[in-house]
Amino acid sequence: MKSNPFALMIASFLTLIAAGVGFGVRAGVLGIWGAKFEFTNLELGTITGGGLTGFGLVVLVASLITDRIGYKTIVLSALVLHVLSAGITFAATPIYASAGKDATYMCLYLGMFMFAVANGLCEAAINPLIAQLYPNQKTHYLNILHAGWPGGLILGGILAGSFLGPNAWVMQLRWEIPMALFLIPTVIYGIITLREHFPESEVKAAGITFAQGVMEFAQPLLLFLLVLQVCVGYVELGTDSWITRIMNRFLIGQGFILFIYASSIMFVLRFFAGPIVARINPLGLLFTSAVLATIGLYSIGTFETAVAIWIAVTIYGIGKTFFWPTMLGVVGERFPRGGAMTIGAVSAVGALSGGYLGGPGIGYQQDFYATQNLQQVSPETYQRYQAEEENGFLFLPPVRGLNGARVAVLDDEGKELATDVERWTSSGNKLEDNSALAALNQWWQGASQYTKVDAQPVNAASIFGAKMALRWTSCVPAAMAGGYLILILYFRLRGGYRQVEMSVTDNAAPTE
Repeated sequence: MKSNPFALMIASFLTLIAAGVGFGVRAGVLGIWGAKFEFTNLELGTITGGGLTGFGLVVLVASLITDRIGYKTIVLSALVLHVLSAGITFAATPIYASAGKDATYMCLYLGMFMFAVANGLCEAAINPLIAQLYPNQKTHYLNILHAGWPGGLILGGILAGSFLGPNAWVMQLRWEIPMALFLIPTVIYGIITLREHFPESEVKAAGITFAQGVMEFAQPLLLFLLVLQVCVGYVELGTDSWITRIMNRFLIGQGFILFIYASSIMFVLRFFAGPIVARINPLGLLFTSAVLATIGLYSIGTFETAVAIWIAVTIYGIGKTFFWPTMLGVVGERFPRGGAMTIGAVSAVGALSGGYLGGPGIGYQQDFYATQNLQQVSPETYQRYQAEEENGFLFLPPVRGLNGARVAVLDDEGKELATDVERWTSSGNKLEDNSALAALNQWWQGASQYTKVDAQPVNAASIFGAKMALRWTSCVPAAMAGGYLILILYFRLRGGYRQVEMSVTDNAAPTE
């Protein structure tokens, strides 16, 4: 029975749409979670990072067995987990009311982790699948496939902007409703997967053993590419986790619009990777992208006017467009004997970097610089808005960041808090039965008299922290540009970059 490449591309594309919708809505939910559940930036970054960590670990493990058990089995497993993750995440609000902040944190972390596990399973299957279906244009079609990711981000951003928060474009809904809509593409890709025939893995058909595939990782070139992918995960996934929240600080009310705009750039340009690669090869494209991403990120963290920030976001959006799928294409073209393992390793290390380094690291930087600024400008204000606990990151000193719930109450002068109190008590509940809400309300009764004193320095400190975080993050694509330049020179000395061909009739060594 023959496979239908178009149908399988659509199903694979929809798995990324589902992932992107969930990620895009979550970018808009971070502020709501911080306000309702009292999380600091670092705690929010760790929750999003937990999702990326789960993604990376699963891609790594699933890639080891995908060639052996088949693409279809992996994708159907992802379908089940996508559905289960929704139920766990949506339990956060009742758990907060009954068990408090710590239990809510674990609930959201687990929900994001499970959602990412499903995404990781999809990633482990769809990348080698598409590379196999289109063997002569791997980089081009992998870029088209991964246009599904920004496509999902666009839809998620529109949903978040339309229905989340007091400034929603259409109407404000409970955060659970927009987030649940990722289940629509999930159901569709599930139906297609159940109906269609998936081909046998190219590696399995060629008779390549597991041990032979693992030996690909002994090649220094592949290890160097994986180091560069660590940087890709930090700068792309880590920044995407924060960009909407950061932009809303810079340009009030425009965070979602800028997020959708940058994602639209990615969505459109990824369909044109083939002609670009034909002119400058994949490594030239990656080098150019890294330079643009460096300029864009540093400029976002430096510019002050709205027009300048929009220009900087445009440069950054173009720069980050081709990183992920082109890295997949390079590894697929140069190390075909590794099959799902080598391609999966690219996704795994990128996601693990975004989870362990990017999300928490950018959150820590914001907390560190915002705290430093506010302590210098207004120590009394800092005392009122500091978090209850210190948090550290890697080997860096721990910092007591700003309490997200308190900052949110200050931003809208207690309006949302008053609504939450009224909603809770109007149902016949006693305020003291919700300890977190009662504590926040009691704090505001004392802090509200200092609103005019606190508002400006808290906002300024948050903006300063965000800008400094982006400036430091721009160092990562700068390092990537240096790495890609080394690879360009390496291949030039070897006669130029070429795709490695592997025979599907035997397990002989591949040839260039």
